[in-house]
Amino acid sequence: MATFEIIMPKLGESIIEATIIRWLKQAGDLIQEDDSLVEIATDKVDSDIPSPVEGKLVKLLFNEGDVVAVGTPIAVIELHAEEGEQPAPADETVTAAAPVSDIKPDVPEPVAADVPKSDRFYSPLVKNIAKEEGISLSELDRISGSGKEGRVTKRDVLAYLESRQETPVQATAKAAETVVTAKRTTVEPPKVVSETGDQIIEMDRMRRLIADHMVMSKQVSPHVTSFIDVDVTNIVNWRNKVKDVFLKREGEKITFTPIFFEATAQALKEYPQINASVDGYNIILRKNINIGMATALPSGNLIVPVIRNADQKNLLGITKAVNDLATRARSNKLLPDEIQGGTFTITNFGSFDSITGTPIINQPQVAILAVGAIRKQPAVLETELGDVIAIRNIMILALAYDHRVVDGALAGMFLKRMKQMLENFDPNTKI
Repeated sequence: MATFEIIMPKLGESIIEATIIRWLKQAGDLIQEDDSLVEIATDKVDSDIPSPVEGKLVKLLFNEGDVVAVGTPIAVIELHAEEGEQPAPADETVTAAAPVSDIKPDVPEPVAADVPKSDRFYSPLVKNIAKEEGISLSELDRISGSGKEGRVTKRDVLAYLESRQETPVQATAKAAETVVTAKRTTVEPPKVVSETGDQIIEMDRMRRLIADHMVMSKQVSPHVTSFIDVDVTNIVNWRNKVKDVFLKREGEKITFTPIFFEATAQALKEYPQINASVDGYNIILRKNINIGMATALPSGNLIVPVIRNADQKNLLGITKAVNDLATRARSNKLLPDEIQGGTFTITNFGSFDSITGTPIINQPQVAILAVGAIRKQPAVLETELGDVIAIRNIMILALAYDHRVVDGALAGMFLKRMKQMLENFDPNTKI
């Protein structure tokens, strides 16, 4: 009887491994085509792996909680022979990937160029971290592993890096190929003692990832935040005028967010240094404008779906994309590729009535825009008859940026352009 191997799929361009959360089927179960076999999780998104074939699940190759590299078989299904078909030899195995298009097993790269091979298994993620941090293979072999059968995990490597006092870092551009030694400062968190009546809540997997990502961002980028206030009275009046008609016509609400996205996309086209990433001493100006939308989840966690090529969409297209991604984000139905590839991020503090804030950059981007609450305030208006005080709808924009490559002047020009576009919004805009 022929068998079919279920392969750990590649759930996105940068995904190299995934964790098995829960097996939905057990050995001996009969499987129908498209039955969900297992729940897996990556650092980007959770997903189910369906079976592309019908048969009997004969073997699970990994346990719940195991971290598995992309392209690795995780289960074996015994295929049912078609009527009149000759059974295949018992040892014949059909290997194919789960139904994710163009899945190719990742080939692990060596940790260093000229070092002996190790008999110890290291996942591609561990090897990539070791390569980036300058950890030699012999040094990697000395790290105690907490994974299955003593395997070194990402957490083990990060813990080792925290305890290591010195590390080689690149001090000049790649062409110079000069390596210097710099001391890495290890900051010990304060000791916390719980008292009687305190409730201890362990962070879930997503909250741990968010925490690690935020700390990493602050360590990588010197953060600076600039602010500007914007009169959005024209936008508020326009939305009040069209929201009921739009809801009746489209069956969904229109918020202020699509207008902010449209203006941001235009500003990023005019100031491409904000739509960028940093690679060592190289600045990468991104061709595509892919804007991430920080979205709060019912669990209290945060996820950032991405609107790709936002500069190529009209206001209606952006509105549809914003509503769709926000809805599916809150119901955990986003696809892996929909939370990757962002080049800039917008976070809306105003949805919780916060006036403003200082957001943390979503690496490897170089800036993030925070939108504050819209509030009615007295403002001075210049008229032909002189200055007058009027009640206007005012909002604060906050741009946090990586001071390695974005200076205050550039950030100020970007915010000033945003202010101009938002304040000059045409109240007769059609959507």
